[in-house]
Amino acid sequence: MPDTGGVVSHVNQQRTGQPLLVDLVRQQPRPIGRTEEGEVVMVAGDAGRARPDDSLPSPQPSGATKSGMPQRTLGRTKIRVSGLGAGCWPLGGPDENLGMPMGWAEIDDATALAALERAFQRGVTLFDTADVYGHGRSERRLAGLVAQVPRHDVVLTSKVGYFCGTAAHGYEPRHMRHQLEQSLLNLGVDFLDIYFLHHQDFGPDDRYLPGAIAAMRDFQAEGLVRAVGMRGPHRFALDRLTTEPHLRGDKIARFRGLFHEVKPDVLAVRDNLLTPADRSAGIFALADAHQCGVLINKPLGQGLLTGSYRPGRQRLFGRGDHRGRKRWFGPQAAAVIGAGIDELREVAGPDTADLVRIALWSCLSRSAHSAVLVGFTSVEQADMDFGCLREPPDPATIDAARQIMSRVQATLDASGEVFADELARTEAAP
Repeated sequence: MPDTGGVVSHVNQQRTGQPLLVDLVRQQPRPIGRTEEGEVVMVAGDAGRARPDDSLPSPQPSGATKSGMPQRTLGRTKIRVSGLGAGCWPLGGPDENLGMPMGWAEIDDATALAALERAFQRGVTLFDTADVYGHGRSERRLAGLVAQVPRHDVVLTSKVGYFCGTAAHGYEPRHMRHQLEQSLLNLGVDFLDIYFLHHQDFGPDDRYLPGAIAAMRDFQAEGLVRAVGMRGPHRFALDRLTTEPHLRGDKIARFRGLFHEVKPDVLAVRDNLLTPADRSAGIFALADAHQCGVLINKPLGQGLLTGSYRPGRQRLFGRGDHRGRKRWFGPQAAAVIGAGIDELREVAGPDTADLVRIALWSCLSRSAHSAVLVGFTSVEQADMDFGCLREPPDPATIDAARQIMSRVQATLDASGEVFADELARTEAAP
Protein backbone atom coordinates (compact mmCIF):
# COMPACT_ATOMS: atom_id res chain seq x y z
CA MET A 1 0.00 0.00 0.00
CA PRO A 2 1.20 3.57 -0.58
CA ASP A 3 3.12 5.12 2.30
CA THR A 4 1.63 8.60 2.08
CA GLY A 5 -0.31 9.68 5.16
CA GLY A 6 1.70 11.78 7.58
CA VAL A 7 4.88 11.88 5.48
CA VAL A 8 4.77 15.63 4.81
CA SER A 9 4.41 16.44 8.51
CA HIS A 10 7.15 13.94 9.37
CA VAL A 11 9.56 15.64 6.96
CA ASN A 12 8.58 19.13 8.13
CA GLN A 13 9.48 18.19 11.70
CA GLN A 14 12.91 17.13 10.52
CA ARG A 15 13.38 20.45 8.73
CA THR A 16 12.30 22.53 11.72
CA GLY A 17 14.52 20.63 14.11
CA GLN A 18 11.64 19.58 16.35
CA PRO A 19 11.97 16.11 17.91
CA LEU A 20 10.03 13.30 16.27
CA LEU A 21 7.70 11.19 18.38
CA VAL A 22 9.64 8.05 17.48
CA ASP A 23 12.76 9.68 18.96
CA LEU A 24 11.05 10.41 22.30
CA VAL A 25 10.44 6.84 23.45
CA ARG A 26 11.71 6.40 26.97
CA GLN A 27 11.49 3.78 29.62
CA GLN A 28 8.52 4.84 31.71
CA PRO A 29 7.75 4.60 35.43
CA ARG A 30 5.89 1.42 36.36
CA PRO A 31 2.18 1.62 37.26
CA ILE A 32 1.18 -0.39 40.34
CA GLY A 33 -2.31 0.73 41.27
CA ARG A 34 -4.86 3.52 41.68
CA THR A 35 -5.79 5.85 44.53
CA GLU A 36 -9.29 6.03 45.99
CA GLU A 37 -9.98 8.80 43.47
CA GLY A 38 -8.98 6.56 40.58
CA GLU A 39 -5.59 8.19 39.89
CA VAL A 40 -2.83 5.85 38.74
CA VAL A 41 0.02 5.31 41.23
CA MET A 42 3.46 5.11 39.62
CA VAL A 43 6.77 3.97 41.05
CA ALA A 44 10.10 5.24 39.80
CA GLY A 45 11.49 2.93 37.20
CA ASP A 46 14.16 3.37 34.56
CA ALA A 47 12.74 6.62 33.21
CA GLY A 48 15.48 8.89 31.96
CA ARG A 49 17.29 10.17 28.94
CA ALA A 50 16.17 8.68 25.63
CA ARG A 51 18.66 6.29 24.08
CA PRO A 52 18.87 5.16 20.42
CA ASP A 53 17.61 1.67 21.30
CA ASP A 54 14.50 3.12 23.00
CA SER A 55 12.88 3.97 19.63
CA LEU A 56 9.89 1.90 18.61
CA PRO A 57 11.29 -1.00 16.55
CA SER A 58 9.70 -3.01 13.80
CA PRO A 59 7.98 -6.24 14.89
CA GLN A 60 10.49 -8.93 15.79
CA PRO A 61 10.34 -12.54 14.50
CA SER A 62 9.89 -13.73 18.09
CA GLY A 63 6.46 -12.13 18.20
CA ALA A 64 7.36 -9.27 20.53
CA THR A 65 9.13 -5.94 20.14
CA LYS A 66 11.98 -4.78 22.33
CA SER A 67 9.36 -2.83 24.31
CA GLY A 68 7.78 -6.14 25.36
CA MET A 69 4.59 -5.58 23.38
CA PRO A 70 3.40 -8.85 21.79
CA GLN A 71 2.79 -8.79 18.05
CA ARG A 72 -0.09 -10.41 16.19
CA THR A 73 -0.96 -11.14 12.56
CA LEU A 74 -4.66 -10.68 11.76
CA GLY A 75 -5.37 -13.96 10.01
CA ARG A 76 -5.30 -14.11 6.24
CA THR A 77 -4.97 -10.32 5.93
CA LYS A 78 -1.30 -10.67 6.96
CA ILE A 79 -1.67 -7.28 8.65
CA ARG A 80 0.82 -7.14 11.52
CA VAL A 81 -0.25 -5.22 14.64
CA SER A 82 0.67 -4.73 18.27
CA GLY A 83 -1.14 -7.24 20.48
CA LEU A 84 -2.71 -4.35 22.38
CA GLY A 85 -4.33 -1.63 20.31
CA ALA A 86 -5.71 1.78 21.16
CA GLY A 87 -9.50 1.90 21.33
CA CYS A 88 -10.20 5.55 20.52
CA TRP A 89 -13.94 5.73 21.26
CA PRO A 90 -13.40 7.51 24.64
CA LEU A 91 -11.23 10.12 22.92
CA GLY A 92 -14.31 11.35 21.05
CA GLY A 93 -15.73 12.74 24.30
CA PRO A 94 -19.45 13.14 25.03
CA ASP A 95 -21.81 12.71 22.09
CA GLU A 96 -25.34 11.79 21.11
CA ASN A 97 -26.61 9.78 18.15
CA LEU A 98 -29.99 8.23 17.34
CA GLY A 99 -31.46 10.34 20.14
CA MET A 100 -29.39 8.75 22.91
CA PRO A 101 -26.00 9.28 24.57
CA MET A 102 -23.26 7.55 22.59
CA GLY A 103 -20.07 9.05 23.98
CA TRP A 104 -17.92 9.32 27.07
CA ALA A 105 -16.72 12.01 29.48
CA GLU A 106 -15.23 15.36 28.50
CA ILE A 107 -11.64 15.29 27.25
CA ASP A 108 -9.68 18.10 25.60
CA ASP A 109 -7.50 17.91 22.48
CA ALA A 110 -4.18 18.22 24.31
CA THR A 111 -5.00 15.43 26.79
CA ALA A 112 -6.17 13.13 24.00
CA LEU A 113 -3.05 13.70 21.91
CA ALA A 114 -0.71 13.21 24.87
CA ALA A 115 -2.42 9.91 25.69
CA LEU A 116 -2.15 8.75 22.07
CA GLU A 117 1.53 9.67 21.97
CA ARG A 118 2.16 7.70 25.14
CA ALA A 119 0.35 4.67 23.70
CA PHE A 120 2.64 4.82 20.67
CA GLN A 121 5.69 5.17 22.90
CA ARG A 122 4.52 2.06 24.76
CA GLY A 123 4.62 0.06 21.52
CA VAL A 124 1.02 0.41 20.30
CA THR A 125 0.75 0.41 16.50
CA LEU A 126 -2.97 -0.39 16.13
CA PHE A 127 -5.46 2.49 16.47
CA ASP A 128 -9.21 1.92 16.17
CA THR A 129 -11.84 4.64 15.72
CA ALA A 130 -15.17 5.26 13.94
CA ASP A 131 -16.98 8.04 12.11
CA VAL A 132 -19.57 8.26 14.92
CA TYR A 133 -17.09 8.55 17.81
CA GLY A 134 -17.64 12.17 18.68
CA HIS A 135 -18.95 12.59 15.12
CA GLY A 136 -15.43 12.75 13.71
CA ARG A 137 -13.74 14.19 16.81
CA SER A 138 -11.99 10.91 17.66
CA GLU A 139 -10.66 10.59 14.10
CA ARG A 140 -9.42 14.19 14.03
CA ARG A 141 -7.67 13.80 17.38
CA LEU A 142 -6.03 10.60 16.19
CA ALA A 143 -4.79 12.54 13.15
CA GLY A 144 -2.57 14.51 15.51
CA LEU A 145 -0.59 11.35 16.20
CA VAL A 146 -0.71 10.03 12.63
CA ALA A 147 0.85 13.27 11.36
CA GLN A 148 3.92 12.64 13.53
CA VAL A 149 4.86 9.15 12.34
CA PRO A 150 5.38 7.37 9.00
CA ARG A 151 2.09 5.95 7.76
CA HIS A 152 3.44 2.40 7.59
CA ASP A 153 4.25 2.51 11.32
CA VAL A 154 0.58 2.49 12.33
CA VAL A 155 -2.48 0.38 11.47
CA LEU A 156 -5.66 2.47 11.30
CA THR A 157 -9.22 1.19 11.42
CA SER A 158 -12.55 3.00 11.28
CA LYS A 159 -16.21 2.10 10.92
CA VAL A 160 -19.37 3.11 9.08
CA GLY A 161 -23.09 2.60 9.60
CA TYR A 162 -24.21 4.18 12.86
CA PHE A 163 -24.33 7.74 11.52
CA CYS A 164 -26.63 8.21 8.53
CA GLY A 165 -26.74 12.01 8.23
CA THR A 166 -29.31 12.91 5.57
CA ALA A 167 -29.15 9.49 3.89
CA ALA A 168 -32.09 7.12 4.05
CA HIS A 169 -29.89 4.57 5.81
CA GLY A 170 -26.36 4.36 7.16
CA TYR A 171 -25.54 1.62 4.65
CA GLU A 172 -26.75 3.46 1.55
CA PRO A 173 -23.70 2.97 -0.75
CA ARG A 174 -23.21 6.62 -1.72
CA HIS A 175 -23.41 7.61 1.93
CA MET A 176 -20.85 4.94 2.81
CA ARG A 177 -18.44 6.36 0.26
CA HIS A 178 -18.97 9.86 1.59
CA GLN A 179 -18.29 8.68 5.14
CA LEU A 180 -15.14 6.84 4.08
CA GLU A 181 -13.84 9.92 2.27
CA GLN A 182 -14.60 12.04 5.34
CA SER A 183 -12.83 9.57 7.64
CA LEU A 184 -9.75 9.65 5.40
CA LEU A 185 -9.84 13.45 5.46
CA ASN A 186 -10.27 13.51 9.24
CA LEU A 187 -7.30 11.19 9.72
CA GLY A 188 -5.15 12.84 7.07
CA VAL A 189 -4.43 9.61 5.18
CA ASP A 190 -5.09 8.04 1.78
CA PHE A 191 -6.28 4.64 2.94
CA LEU A 192 -7.49 2.70 5.96
CA ASP A 193 -6.04 -0.64 6.94
CA ILE A 194 -9.44 -2.02 8.04
CA TYR A 195 -12.92 -0.61 7.48
CA PHE A 196 -15.76 -2.09 9.53
CA LEU A 197 -19.52 -2.44 9.10
CA HIS A 198 -20.42 -1.04 12.52
CA HIS A 199 -23.75 -2.82 13.09
CA GLN A 200 -26.03 -5.47 11.60
CA ASP A 201 -29.20 -3.56 10.77
CA PHE A 202 -29.40 -3.47 6.98
CA GLY A 203 -32.96 -2.21 6.78
CA PRO A 204 -36.22 -4.10 6.19
CA ASP A 205 -35.54 -7.51 4.66
CA ASP A 206 -31.82 -6.60 4.59
CA ARG A 207 -32.53 -4.20 1.74
CA TYR A 208 -29.15 -2.49 2.02
CA LEU A 209 -27.01 -5.58 2.62
CA PRO A 210 -26.01 -6.40 -1.00
CA GLY A 211 -25.12 -2.79 -1.74
CA ALA A 212 -23.14 -2.43 1.48
CA ILE A 213 -21.10 -5.55 0.75
CA ALA A 214 -20.44 -4.40 -2.81
CA ALA A 215 -19.41 -0.95 -1.61
CA MET A 216 -16.91 -2.36 0.87
CA ARG A 217 -15.31 -4.61 -1.72
CA ASP A 218 -15.17 -1.70 -4.17
CA PHE A 219 -13.32 0.35 -1.57
CA GLN A 220 -10.92 -2.54 -1.17
CA ALA A 221 -10.38 -2.92 -4.93
CA GLU A 222 -9.72 0.82 -5.23
CA GLY A 223 -7.02 0.68 -2.56
CA LEU A 224 -8.99 2.85 -0.13
CA VAL A 225 -9.09 0.05 2.45
CA ARG A 226 -6.85 -2.97 2.86
CA ALA A 227 -9.33 -5.24 4.64
CA VAL A 228 -13.07 -5.40 5.29
CA GLY A 229 -14.38 -5.94 8.80
CA MET A 230 -17.72 -6.59 10.44
CA ARG A 231 -18.96 -6.59 14.00
CA GLY A 232 -19.55 -9.77 15.96
CA PRO A 233 -22.89 -10.55 17.64
CA HIS A 234 -24.46 -7.17 18.34
CA ARG A 235 -27.85 -5.70 19.15
CA PHE A 236 -28.60 -2.56 17.11
CA ALA A 237 -28.84 0.32 19.60
CA LEU A 238 -32.44 1.30 18.85
CA ASP A 239 -33.70 -2.28 19.14
CA ARG A 240 -33.28 -2.09 22.91
CA LEU A 241 -35.71 0.83 23.02
CA THR A 242 -38.28 -0.32 20.48
CA THR A 243 -38.45 -4.13 20.61
CA GLU A 244 -39.24 -6.34 23.58
CA PRO A 245 -36.43 -8.75 24.52
CA HIS A 246 -38.19 -11.94 23.45
CA LEU A 247 -39.02 -10.46 20.03
CA ARG A 248 -35.51 -9.36 19.06
CA GLY A 249 -34.31 -12.64 17.62
CA ASP A 250 -31.12 -14.59 18.20
CA LYS A 251 -28.18 -12.22 17.65
CA ILE A 252 -25.70 -15.09 17.45
CA ALA A 253 -27.64 -16.81 14.67
CA ARG A 254 -28.01 -13.45 12.94
CA PHE A 255 -24.27 -12.87 13.13
CA ARG A 256 -23.42 -16.30 11.74
CA GLY A 257 -25.75 -15.81 8.79
CA LEU A 258 -24.25 -12.42 7.95
CA PHE A 259 -20.71 -13.74 8.41
CA HIS A 260 -21.15 -16.12 5.49
CA GLU A 261 -22.60 -13.37 3.29
CA VAL A 262 -20.17 -10.57 4.11
CA LYS A 263 -17.12 -12.87 4.29
CA PRO A 264 -15.17 -10.42 6.45
CA ASP A 265 -11.41 -10.35 6.67
CA VAL A 266 -11.53 -9.17 10.29
CA LEU A 267 -14.12 -9.32 13.08
CA ALA A 268 -14.70 -6.84 15.92
CA VAL A 269 -15.83 -8.83 18.96
CA ARG A 270 -16.70 -7.80 22.51
CA ASP A 271 -14.99 -10.12 24.97
CA ASN A 272 -13.87 -9.81 28.57
CA LEU A 273 -14.08 -11.64 31.90
CA LEU A 274 -17.78 -10.69 32.11
CA THR A 275 -18.65 -12.16 28.69
CA PRO A 276 -20.48 -15.53 28.65
CA ALA A 277 -17.81 -18.12 27.89
CA ASP A 278 -20.01 -20.30 25.66
CA ARG A 279 -20.65 -17.38 23.30
CA SER A 280 -16.99 -16.39 22.99
CA ALA A 281 -15.66 -19.87 22.28
CA GLY A 282 -17.86 -20.40 19.23
CA ILE A 283 -17.05 -17.03 17.69
CA PHE A 284 -13.30 -17.42 18.00
CA ALA A 285 -13.50 -20.96 16.62
CA LEU A 286 -15.45 -19.65 13.61
CA ALA A 287 -12.88 -16.91 13.03
CA ASP A 288 -9.96 -19.33 13.28
CA ALA A 289 -11.63 -21.76 10.88
CA HIS A 290 -11.87 -19.00 8.27
CA GLN A 291 -8.45 -17.47 9.03
CA CYS A 292 -10.26 -14.32 10.05
CA GLY A 293 -8.49 -11.76 12.22
CA VAL A 294 -10.23 -10.55 15.39
CA LEU A 295 -10.11 -7.23 17.20
CA ILE A 296 -11.37 -7.71 20.76
CA ASN A 297 -13.02 -4.68 22.30
CA LYS A 298 -14.07 -3.75 25.86
CA PRO A 299 -11.43 -6.05 27.46
CA LEU A 300 -11.63 -4.13 30.75
CA GLY A 301 -15.42 -4.00 30.72
CA GLN A 302 -15.19 -0.23 30.16
CA GLY A 303 -13.42 0.07 33.50
CA LEU A 304 -15.59 -2.30 35.51
CA LEU A 305 -12.78 -4.87 35.73
CA THR A 306 -10.23 -2.40 37.10
CA GLY A 307 -11.87 -1.95 40.49
CA SER A 308 -12.59 1.71 39.77
CA TYR A 309 -16.35 1.39 40.39
CA ARG A 310 -17.01 0.62 44.03
CA PRO A 311 -20.10 0.35 46.26
CA GLY A 312 -20.84 3.60 48.06
CA ARG A 313 -18.99 5.71 45.48
CA GLN A 314 -21.62 6.33 42.83
CA ARG A 315 -20.33 8.23 39.80
CA LEU A 316 -22.34 10.84 37.99
CA PHE A 317 -22.10 10.75 34.22
CA GLY A 318 -22.61 13.88 32.15
CA ARG A 319 -24.82 14.41 29.14
CA GLY A 320 -23.64 12.42 26.16
CA ASP A 321 -21.89 9.76 28.28
CA HIS A 322 -23.39 6.37 27.41
CA ARG A 323 -22.46 4.88 30.80
CA GLY A 324 -25.32 6.83 32.36
CA ARG A 325 -27.73 4.43 30.62
CA LYS A 326 -26.04 1.24 31.81
CA ARG A 327 -27.27 -0.43 34.96
CA TRP A 328 -23.90 -2.13 35.45
CA PHE A 329 -22.41 1.27 36.31
CA GLY A 330 -24.97 1.84 39.08
CA PRO A 331 -24.59 1.21 42.83
CA GLN A 332 -26.37 -2.17 42.99
CA ALA A 333 -24.24 -3.66 40.23
CA ALA A 334 -21.14 -2.09 41.78
CA ALA A 335 -21.69 -4.16 44.91
CA VAL A 336 -21.90 -7.40 42.90
CA ILE A 337 -18.89 -6.53 40.73
CA GLY A 338 -16.91 -5.28 43.73
CA ALA A 339 -17.28 -8.61 45.52
CA GLY A 340 -16.05 -10.40 42.41
CA ILE A 341 -13.09 -8.02 42.07
CA ASP A 342 -12.09 -8.71 45.67
CA GLU A 343 -12.07 -12.43 44.89
CA LEU A 344 -10.20 -11.79 41.64
CA ARG A 345 -7.44 -9.94 43.51
CA GLU A 346 -6.71 -13.12 45.47
CA VAL A 347 -5.97 -14.88 42.18
CA ALA A 348 -4.42 -12.10 40.08
CA GLY A 349 -2.72 -9.89 42.67
CA PRO A 350 -3.65 -6.93 44.88
CA ASP A 351 -2.91 -3.97 42.60
CA THR A 352 -4.94 -2.41 39.81
CA ALA A 353 -2.13 -3.29 37.42
CA ASP A 354 -2.64 -6.95 38.34
CA LEU A 355 -6.37 -6.72 37.52
CA VAL A 356 -5.66 -5.05 34.19
CA ARG A 357 -2.99 -7.61 33.35
CA ILE A 358 -5.20 -10.66 33.97
CA ALA A 359 -8.09 -9.10 32.05
CA LEU A 360 -5.91 -8.31 29.02
CA TRP A 361 -4.16 -11.67 28.95
CA SER A 362 -7.52 -13.42 29.21
CA CYS A 363 -8.42 -11.76 25.91
CA LEU A 364 -5.00 -12.16 24.28
CA SER A 365 -5.16 -15.90 24.92
CA ARG A 366 -8.40 -16.30 22.94
CA SER A 367 -6.78 -16.59 19.51
CA ALA A 368 -3.35 -16.23 17.97
CA HIS A 369 -4.97 -14.08 15.26
CA SER A 370 -6.51 -11.56 17.66
CA ALA A 371 -5.47 -8.17 19.03
CA VAL A 372 -7.06 -6.41 22.00
CA LEU A 373 -8.34 -2.82 21.86
CA VAL A 374 -7.98 -0.92 25.13
CA GLY A 375 -9.68 2.40 25.79
CA PHE A 376 -8.00 5.21 27.73
CA THR A 377 -8.31 8.95 28.31
CA SER A 378 -5.01 10.00 29.88
CA VAL A 379 -1.27 9.44 29.80
CA GLU A 380 -1.54 7.69 33.18
CA GLN A 381 -4.14 5.24 31.90
CA ALA A 382 -2.04 4.56 28.79
CA ASP A 383 0.94 3.80 31.02
CA MET A 384 -1.17 1.44 33.11
CA ASP A 385 -2.90 -0.35 30.25
CA PHE A 386 0.05 -0.74 27.90
CA GLY A 387 2.78 -1.14 30.49
CA CYS A 388 1.51 -3.91 32.75
CA LEU A 389 1.55 -7.04 30.56
CA ARG A 390 4.89 -8.62 31.50
CA GLU A 391 4.87 -12.41 31.01
CA PRO A 392 1.48 -14.12 30.49
CA PRO A 393 -0.14 -15.71 33.56
CA ASP A 394 -0.34 -19.48 33.58
CA PRO A 395 -3.53 -20.95 32.02
CA ALA A 396 -4.83 -22.10 35.42
CA THR A 397 -4.79 -18.53 36.70
CA ILE A 398 -6.65 -17.27 33.64
CA ASP A 399 -9.22 -20.06 33.99
CA ALA A 400 -9.72 -19.23 37.67
CA ALA A 401 -10.25 -15.54 36.82
CA ARG A 402 -12.82 -16.46 34.17
CA GLN A 403 -14.71 -18.69 36.58
CA ILE A 404 -14.85 -15.99 39.26
CA MET A 405 -16.16 -13.32 36.94
CA SER A 406 -18.53 -15.67 35.11
CA ARG A 407 -20.39 -16.06 38.40
CA VAL A 408 -20.55 -12.27 38.65
CA GLN A 409 -21.85 -12.05 35.10
CA ALA A 410 -24.56 -14.62 35.79
CA THR A 411 -25.71 -12.67 38.87
CA LEU A 412 -25.84 -9.41 36.92
CA ASP A 413 -27.75 -10.96 34.03
CA ALA A 414 -30.29 -12.51 36.40
CA SER A 415 -31.10 -9.11 37.93
CA GLY A 416 -32.19 -7.37 34.72
CA GLU A 417 -31.17 -5.93 31.37
CA VAL A 418 -27.90 -4.05 30.92
CA PHE A 419 -29.49 -0.73 29.96
CA ALA A 420 -31.67 1.07 32.49
CA ASP A 421 -33.91 2.54 29.75
CA GLU A 422 -34.27 -0.73 27.86
CA LEU A 423 -37.77 -1.78 26.88
CA ALA A 424 -38.95 -4.27 29.48
CA ARG A 425 -40.58 -7.60 28.80
CA THR A 426 -44.36 -7.29 28.97
CA GLU A 427 -45.43 -10.82 28.14
CA ALA A 428 -44.02 -14.30 28.36
CA ALA A 429 -41.83 -15.43 25.54
CA PRO A 430 -43.47 -18.07 23.34
